[in-house]
Amino acid sequence: MSQAVLAEVLAVTQRIVDRSRASRAAYLARCERAQQELGPLRGMSCANLAHGYAALPSDDKLKLRVEHAPNLGIVTAYNDMLSAHQPYERYPAVIREAARAVGGVAQVAGGVPAMCDGITQGNAGMELSLFSRDAIAMGTAVALSHNTFDAALMLGVCDKIVPGLLMGALQFGHLPIVFAPAGPMATGLSNKEKARVRQLYATGQVGRDALLEAECAAYHGAGTCTFYGTANSNQFLMEIMGLHMPGSAFVHPDSGLRDPLTAAAAQRALALIARGDAYTPLAKIVDERAIVNAMVGLLATGGSTNHTIHLVAMARAAGILIDWNDFDCLSAITPLLARVYPNGSADVNHFHAAGGVAYVIAQLLDAGLLHEDVQTVAGPGLKRYTEEPVMNDGVLRWRAGPATSGDESVLAPASAPFSPEGGLRLMAGNVGRGVIKVSAVADEHRVVEAPARVFDSQEALQAAFEAGELDRDVVAVVRFQGPNANGMPELHRLTPALGALQDAGRKVALVTDGRMSGASGKVPAVIHVGPEALAGGPLARVRDGDVIRVDALAGTLDLVGDAATQADFAGRVPAAAPVDEFTRFSMGRGLFGLFRRHARAAEEGGSALDLSEADALAPAVQTASAVAQ
Repeated sequence: MSQAVLAEVLAVTQRIVDRSRASRAAYLARCERAQQELGPLRGMSCANLAHGYAALPSDDKLKLRVEHAPNLGIVTAYNDMLSAHQPYERYPAVIREAARAVGGVAQVAGGVPAMCDGITQGNAGMELSLFSRDAIAMGTAVALSHNTFDAALMLGVCDKIVPGLLMGALQFGHLPIVFAPAGPMATGLSNKEKARVRQLYATGQVGRDALLEAECAAYHGAGTCTFYGTANSNQFLMEIMGLHMPGSAFVHPDSGLRDPLTAAAAQRALALIARGDAYTPLAKIVDERAIVNAMVGLLATGGSTNHTIHLVAMARAAGILIDWNDFDCLSAITPLLARVYPNGSADVNHFHAAGGVAYVIAQLLDAGLLHEDVQTVAGPGLKRYTEEPVMNDGVLRWRAGPATSGDESVLAPASAPFSPEGGLRLMAGNVGRGVIKVSAVADEHRVVEAPARVFDSQEALQAAFEAGELDRDVVAVVRFQGPNANGMPELHRLTPALGALQDAGRKVALVTDGRMSGASGKVPAVIHVGPEALAGGPLARVRDGDVIRVDALAGTLDLVGDAATQADFAGRVPAAAPVDEFTRFSMGRGLFGLFRRHARAAEEGGSALDLSEADALAPAVQTASAVAQ
């Protein structure tokens, strides 16, 4: 039985409510007006309808024309290059049949782009990654703009795709909307062994053939990558926010449960429409309590640092304003319950088998760390998400989830957590303001004070490592990697080199205005540092040899020195960003110049879109006035 919500959780929630009062009220009013004035088919001419129905099978066409059956829109991120999205190829057929079984119709409303950070990592295409989220949000809006749907089903899994789908879907917050995942691939080469081979390759101890063999053994089939990065953090968040059918996040694509869960999601979306008696629009599910639940769940599982950007943007799309102080306050009271790679050796299949989402939510409810009184697609209350799906005589049912962990080396009870605090910390000082993920960082590496070596690109750092120039205690500063500069690519490719230095006994840290992967791990990395260097932030004034102190225990990030040193630092002219016209326009990067020029700061979600009234009522603190792109 869950206890009352802790006072600290209530205080953070109330602070968010107060901060968001005007923008949230305006957003809800807009959604209410949309339901009254823009509901499906209202004011639509016969020619409009004929275009929308033209390609349907005759039976479906008849249902819509004569019986006024509800119509379910499908927005899909399917492509068969992404292992996580390849299973979606057959989903529309499953969804159509499920809709017909309850008297409805389903149509693919549109597709959205889905890129793979695992492929583009360290390459030019990665500079499109963050803003692909905005493009996905826009694509979702285009798909639903036809206004012929009573509800919608979102098909997406990976890094920017789920945040983008939700940001777009929230523009149609008057509609019921359900997310349907595809599940993780089967376990292959362990993440620990994969990381070991990567590090051996970085130090020249094995060749490319050995590296490729290890990578192919790790990534080997359909489904999400099995480490707990951004993609799997997405799935956990959709579940704890009540946007999945309970227990569906980590069911394997080929499990006998997957198709029934997808069919159930379609039928549930149709059960929640305005013409029914259980009307549940998306705007009423994604509220301040759901956002706090998402933050707590992310922290309790050591989830992706990318969500200090994505979750902020998703919240803003619902008129809700959160910041890194909220994450930091919640992290201080949220126990770490999961050890899944990169903050452990297990993968998400092991996590799921040990009790998974249902166990974590039950533990957090019992500890008073979650709001139980939320609305979900499964009905009122988060308790439904302590259940797990099973097939019983060919029928999908739910039963109580496990009361105890199946493996306490992977999932710990809230009474005896791996750590009393969550895996994320706010860092602030005279070098800027950023975040650090400490759940995978050993205690002895959480404080690093060393001379800086400054780089304007990740390639420059890699070259210095290969030349042996970093074989010492060092704080590597990689700047001009923020949203305004180059789209804020992830810098996870630097992890093997920095990890090798740390393993050699060097004190090592990374400080950057860029991102790390959702799998950022054992090397302390202060990321998303703002204001970013291109906007004249302090990183643009750091020089080689400056002594930087990264103190994850105290939450400080400072250039250290006497008064004269500090005065010199404050008075320096910021360095200019490197200019390369080829880099700026090649690989489609020129098409994203508009996004770069208008992107908000990372702490405000890094989006260039007007997501909701929150953007008009809470202007960005970081401007792009210094950007000339």
